[in-house]
Amino acid sequence: MKRVLLASASPRRRELLAALLDAFEVVPSAVDETFGIDPIADAESLALAKARDVAAANPGAVVIGSDTIVFDDERAYGKPEDAADAFAMWLALRGRAHRVVTGVAVVASGYEAAGHTLSEVQLADLGDATVRAYIASGRPMDKAGAYAIQDTDFGTVTRLDGCYCSVMGLPLWQLRALLGPTGVSCAKPDATRPECATCPGRD
Repeated sequence: MKRVLLASASPRRRELLAALLDAFEVVPSAVDETFGIDPIADAESLALAKARDVAAANPGAVVIGSDTIVFDDERAYGKPEDAADAFAMWLALRGRAHRVVTGVAVVASGYEAAGHTLSEVQLADLGDATVRAYIASGRPMDKAGAYAIQDTDFGTVTRLDGCYCSVMGLPLWQLRALLGPTGVSCAKPDATRPECATCPGRD
């Protein structure tokens, strides 16, 4: 059996990858998540850089890298630095549509492949008190754009045009296709994740 490594410490990516693979290891990359001027190119290049970084120290392994960037016509939104930064992101994004791109890459011996999935998301127009309570819960603090689509108890997202799993952090159908040439056996994600059944990226 081939050794498969996820080059990310994200618990969301770990949860998502479990829909494809029964066994894998988490080996976070040390690559600095620095943005340039093109969020789509940045997400894909960062995903590839993370996978290459971990693959270099683990010869023979199949390594998966991923990076998610939230952006609009004005700027890109990374992970908030603190509560004030998270609140500022919400002020900028709430009630408006923006885009989320997740780059994904696979690096193995003699093989490299990368791609991205682009989605459009509209955040709920939550009031200040609700936004502050959400931030106080701590859940937005390690997420690009200071929100998670899966935080339905706070009703963060009102509309999605694209891949739910990509907005969470890992486009499963696309990753499954990228893993195909490596010989790694993958389950179909819709077997355990109902949202994948209607994903526009489904093969």
